[in-house]
Amino acid sequence: MAKTPYDQLEDWEVADTNWRRYVRARDSGHLDYVEMAKKCDEYYRGNQWDEYDRQKLESEGRPALTINAILSTVNSVLGEQSSTRAMVDFKPKREGSQEMATIFKKLYAVIHDQNDLDRKESQVFADGLIQDRGFFEVKMDFNENVEGEVSVTVEDPLDIYLDPDAKDYDPSSWNEVIKSRWLSLNEVKMIYGEERANKLSGLVQSDAHYGMDSIYVTEQRFGSTSDTIAGSPEGEYSELDRKQIRRVRIIERQYKVPYKCEYFINPKYGDVALVPTTWSEAQKTTHEQRYGLMRTVKEDMKIRYTVSSDKVVLHDDWSIYPFFTIVPYFPYFRRGRPFGMVRNLISPQEQLNKISSQELHVVNTTANSGWIVENASLANMGTDELEQRGAETGLILEFHKGAAPPMKIPANQIPTGLDRISTKAAINIKEISGISDAMLGYDSPEVSGVAIEAKQARGKAQIQVPLENLNRTRRIMAERIVKLVQTWYDNPRIFFMTQGGTETPEVIEINQSLPDGSKLYDITVGEYDIAVSSQPSRDVYEDSQFAEAMALRAAQVVIPDDTIIEYSHLEDKMQIAERVREMTGTSPPTPEQQEQSQVLQQLQLQQIQLNLETLATGIDKMKSEMAVNMAKAYTEVRSDEMQEHKLKEKMIDVAMSEADNKTKLLQTMVNAGQRADEKELESKTRVETALIRNTDNLQRVKLDAAKSAVDAKVDIMKEANKSEIEANKVAAQILTEGMKQSSRNQTKGD
Repeated sequence: MAKTPYDQLEDWEVADTNWRRYVRARDSGHLDYVEMAKKCDEYYRGNQWDEYDRQKLESEGRPALTINAILSTVNSVLGEQSSTRAMVDFKPKREGSQEMATIFKKLYAVIHDQNDLDRKESQVFADGLIQDRGFFEVKMDFNENVEGEVSVTVEDPLDIYLDPDAKDYDPSSWNEVIKSRWLSLNEVKMIYGEERANKLSGLVQSDAHYGMDSIYVTEQRFGSTSDTIAGSPEGEYSELDRKQIRRVRIIERQYKVPYKCEYFINPKYGDVALVPTTWSEAQKTTHEQRYGLMRTVKEDMKIRYTVSSDKVVLHDDWSIYPFFTIVPYFPYFRRGRPFGMVRNLISPQEQLNKISSQELHVVNTTANSGWIVENASLANMGTDELEQRGAETGLILEFHKGAAPPMKIPANQIPTGLDRISTKAAINIKEISGISDAMLGYDSPEVSGVAIEAKQARGKAQIQVPLENLNRTRRIMAERIVKLVQTWYDNPRIFFMTQGGTETPEVIEINQSLPDGSKLYDITVGEYDIAVSSQPSRDVYEDSQFAEAMALRAAQVVIPDDTIIEYSHLEDKMQIAERVREMTGTSPPTPEQQEQSQVLQQLQLQQIQLNLETLATGIDKMKSEMAVNMAKAYTEVRSDEMQEHKLKEKMIDVAMSEADNKTKLLQTMVNAGQRADEKELESKTRVETALIRNTDNLQRVKLDAAKSAVDAKVDIMKEANKSEIEANKVAAQILTEGMKQSSRNQTKGD
């Protein structure tokens, strides 16, 4: 494709554009946000007094109390979030299947555990409540796997500069997003190369950089320094040491630009998907032919990724991702104006601190209101000492004879309503945050449990907005992860997943090649809906499951013992549950036991086959004898045509009788087979029970069971054989007697 104007810009133009976009985002509200975010963080940590106000109060001898109600309020919401965890489910859409949806769910669980998303999610949630914003970054990491792994990291909210023109929660509608951070010159050299680090040093030496917000520099001047250099002896500075680069600002900007992009088109459904920019022409052609797709080119917005520091370009190319890697979390969001919980609690918290401090000051002043004494009337102390010790308990004052006794000045009355003002301030914090005494655990003991639960339920309704927005963030992140998996996990891979406290990990194989050229569990194909919900955390979930299982057991519902043990908190619960299964005979057989059972079944089948062959040989012999008898009888009665006609009729009757006998024989063999299967099932049960309860006598029990099954089948076959022989004898006797009777009739006729 032809080069775009973005590919034709000089490096200094790219760096200058990056810097100007950063300045625009910085001056369009980010600096104000940073100031407020730092203040909210200070209030959460308890540093709630301005330094000037604190010093002034201390100079006047007045207290500066901090009654940190924000801490408990925010912590109650954080605890509510930590007690519930995300549950992400996948539902198949076009070209998808339920089996692959299950594979995606398991693969997402593996990625979730690899990135410790529960802990990171709690951190981002806390950032949002306290500092108005929280951010994930979802991208590929190639440090531990050459093919890449999905990586989810937590970003400092102060380092993310949002698009000033953005109004939507979802970053898909943004035009740009900037991440800015400070790095040392050595870190720049390690990440981006020595050549670019030298360019930055040159800008500093020539005073050609953008200023202290771009490169932080300290200067050394003739022994009087504003900043010292670690490890440098005093007075041994060279000319290069005069300007020291402490850190440089790195600007990472992701932004959309018009571009002619390649798309796959599904002719069957009309769906359009962006062709990954990292794919080679061979990969595109293979994917196109395998799934019957078409390719087209159209003008669209594509993401470009530019990294610069001051006037030096560190990286500039098209992004390998079809989306912005930044995923935001905003507790409250109103048309481009996100805010958290602490911001609105600052004013009532300041009111509570100031009123509480004033109350204490009033109490202190009333405790030592002062004394009225006649000049030089005190005998055991002076007026200065009385001023210091006048409020002591049991103080004894001596005054000269004839002098007026000391008199304590009446204390000022505490202003009425002052205590009610502080109570109102505390109530304001609860009403604004929606956190009631019931949620904080402060309800009076006389309140019933039902009433407390009702209050807690109403309190949870007040905090549903930040929790609902957290689910919104979870969905956006899950969509990003699915796109990364379908783009980058295109080769055969094997993952291991351990869940439910089991010791043996489950093996998950994807993209396994088949002989016909297709792939087993090809996750690059198909569309899936993402459903995000919340479930109790592992400990809370297991507690609830254990309680429900015990309640069902009490209601006479048959709940297996091993299931109840697995829901318990016993340290070795999996081993105990396995032992219970072994004792009750419900444990699945081991591979050795399965192999022994297969050998036993094979021996039984071979013995049955031998018995059937012996029985078939006896039947053939009986048929031959019957044929000889029939031939002899036929020869004796062969006299004339009438007798021959009668003989044929008699033979037809005999044949019908033989058919009935064979039917009875077949029914007998079927019944014998059913009884043999029952005997075999009974023998298998005996073998499996012996395997579990007494492994030392396994071989003896197995041989006895096999012998019993074989003997049973041989007896049944003998019985069937005997029945058939008797039937054949009866048929032959009938035929012989019929022929003799025909012969006698013929003789009488003659």
